[in-house]
Amino acid sequence: MMSETSVAVGAWEALFRAQVSVMRELTECFPTGEISFNEYDVLFNLSSQPQRRARIRDLTRHLLLTQPSISRLVDRLAARGIVEKLSDPGDGRGIIVAMTDAGYDLYRRTAVSHAATIRRRVGGSLDHDELTTLTDLCTRLRLGGEPLGPPDTAPQEPTA
Repeated sequence: MMSETSVAVGAWEALFRAQVSVMRELTECFPTGEISFNEYDVLFNLSSQPQRRARIRDLTRHLLLTQPSISRLVDRLAARGIVEKLSDPGDGRGIIVAMTDAGYDLYRRTAVSHAATIRRRVGGSLDHDELTTLTDLCTRLRLGGEPLGPPDTAPQEPTA
């Protein structure tokens, strides 16, 4: 019988390898030459925010890029009129990134094709119930439980 640690490590490895495989395919099939996959990710995250705007530091929580990389990416998007950078009225040092109307049009055009690719790749491998279960499991993993500490500070089993 496998230990709980072995089962958890095996599940993590399966999840990680599936994510890498799917992301490679989605990146290769990305539907436009107008923006990169990472630029689309910024627009995707902005599209779900009120008024399609967010502080750069809030974007970093949702992207797999460092804050300096996001800043450079936002600068490139701003130079092309896809987003605009605004001063944060609540924090003089903060920057708010706002999607322009042209940026939103580009996002919507790209999203339709990208969603069709996701449907073929992910939906083609799993049925409806499996997709629902996968969503539920991934949400539970993302939300997590208690914050992790170093292994030597893990909670101890109570003794009788």
